[in-house]
Amino acid sequence: MGEQRVEVPEISPLQADRAGMQRRALVVVVCSQVLGGAGLSAGVTVGALLAKDMLGSTALAGLPAALFTGGSAAAALMVGRVSNRHGRRPGLALGYLVGALGGAGVALAAILGSVWVLLPSLTVYGSGVATNLQARYAGADLAAPHQRGRAVSIVLVATTAGAVAGPSLVGVTGDLAVAAGAPALSGPFVLAALAYGSAGVVLLTLLRPDPLLMARSLALSADASATGVAGQGNSQRVVGVAATAMVLSQVAMVAVMTMTPVHLIAHGHGLDAVGAVIAVHIASMYLPSPLTGWLADAVGRLPVLVGSGVVLVAAGLVAALADPDAVLLLALALGLLGLGWNLGLVGGTALLTDATSLADRARTQGGVDLSIALAGATASIASGGVVAAAGYPVLALLGGAAGLLVLPAVLAGVRAPVGPDSDSAARAT
Repeated sequence: MGEQRVEVPEISPLQADRAGMQRRALVVVVCSQVLGGAGLSAGVTVGALLAKDMLGSTALAGLPAALFTGGSAAAALMVGRVSNRHGRRPGLALGYLVGALGGAGVALAAILGSVWVLLPSLTVYGSGVATNLQARYAGADLAAPHQRGRAVSIVLVATTAGAVAGPSLVGVTGDLAVAAGAPALSGPFVLAALAYGSAGVVLLTLLRPDPLLMARSLALSADASATGVAGQGNSQRVVGVAATAMVLSQVAMVAVMTMTPVHLIAHGHGLDAVGAVIAVHIASMYLPSPLTGWLADAVGRLPVLVGSGVVLVAAGLVAALADPDAVLLLALALGLLGLGWNLGLVGGTALLTDATSLADRARTQGGVDLSIALAGATASIASGGVVAAAGYPVLALLGGAAGLLVLPAVLAGVRAPVGPDSDSAARAT
């Protein structure tokens, strides 16, 4: 009798080097996120203050965040479509470079004292905000389904360095601007323009091979076996659950964060105190990512989203009850706010990626980020009016209410199938 031969499936060189390509993609995206985080946080810290100075109204102080969040909505769609057609590298690089132009325009508007330059520039600046968020998807393209939460978390935590440095540099860049004969609040937006531009150059030159295009090539080389490229579509119900959770956490976070600097300044605190509180907030948005990513993979996407809702409710209550002079208590509230947002974003991103096929993943992700940005813009512009009419504590309670709404949204998805990546289904629930 002849010796029985066992055929071993052939593994292509691309499949064998998938882990190496994933590590390289993460390193490049991490570098860009450090820069992008600085651009994002510097503008967020002083945007409301600049609007209040130039427009002369507390009720309109939420307008900058509304404009760059609205701009980020259009940019999310643009980046998603370009990425879906041409890959993450050109999509993300384009988004950051457009954001850099917007940051430079805002700085110029502050110098000229021109509202007409300010408003469109803030909108264009939003492209960097959208790109900073969409970069998290690039970290998950080549990751195995059971490691997606951790991959997303690595990209988000990389933002911490720049995101914390940005608010911390508000005073320094303001002093430099004054020394150059420009308004103090123009300095942070010059920093934002330089940071976004550098992030775009890093991605454009170093993100090779493109993670999304390579994931598609790997899927084709494996005959689309369990990748969702062929024969499988999106699980629309799960996409809806992920999108709703991320939208609500964005609404809660943006509304309260936008008006906290105005609330602090109105009660006699300086830019250093504002920068410190926002630095705590942004660190809490990104620094817990390794833990939340591990939880999303090990415990499940939906339990992490439940945690998001609970923490956001706590953040709203602490902010509403905090004495305006209690900077440390407000910092705690903003820290909880950032943590709740992080749980929502990491859990929602992993769940969304599980439920989408590679063929249209970037387009779907861009559409979801469009919804997130529009909701954030609405919350931002409404926040100034709420504070002017009813006060900051009422705004904080409304933010907590948005977090509370996450819970029924998540419960609706408990029995939903996850979609293309069936091995992620158990972890989702």
